Amino acid sequence: MKNILLKSLVVFVAMSLLNAQCAEWTVKFLKLPGGSYGMFSILILIFCSIITAIGWLTVLIFKKSYHSIVRIAALFEVIYLAFFIISGNNPFLYFSDATNENLLEILIYINSFVVFLIMFLFDLIYSKTILSKVEKLP
Repeated sequence: MKNILLKSLVVFVAMSLLNAQCAEWTVKFLKLPGGSYGMFSILILIFCSIITAIGWLTVLIFKKSYHSIVRIAALFEVIYLAFFIISGNNPFLYFSDATNENLLEILIYINSFVVFLIMFLFDLIYSKTILSKVEKLP
């Protein structure tokens, strides 16, 4: 993709949807009650939508700095983690009070890193594919 704004929007939306889906799977895995945690993935999706808007505006302002998928994904990751820390989610609380609710906070941070790793691997495969096509051109 040549258009950096479109590429960044695709990366932000993909990371938002992956984070929301991972949150849904995490809540189901921990068997948390549906009343208080049933809409947790929707909350993460709304949260990620705000991060997408902030990240996209950042890319719009600093177009020259964001030329790869990994940089765009790293921007999303930094904003995502900063917002989680600012919102008061402490992943280390689980070690003093071992409950499933506190384990959820750790797993949300881990999910975020897994999503970033997926985007990194996608960029690696995408780059190899594009480079192989460029080398074949006469």
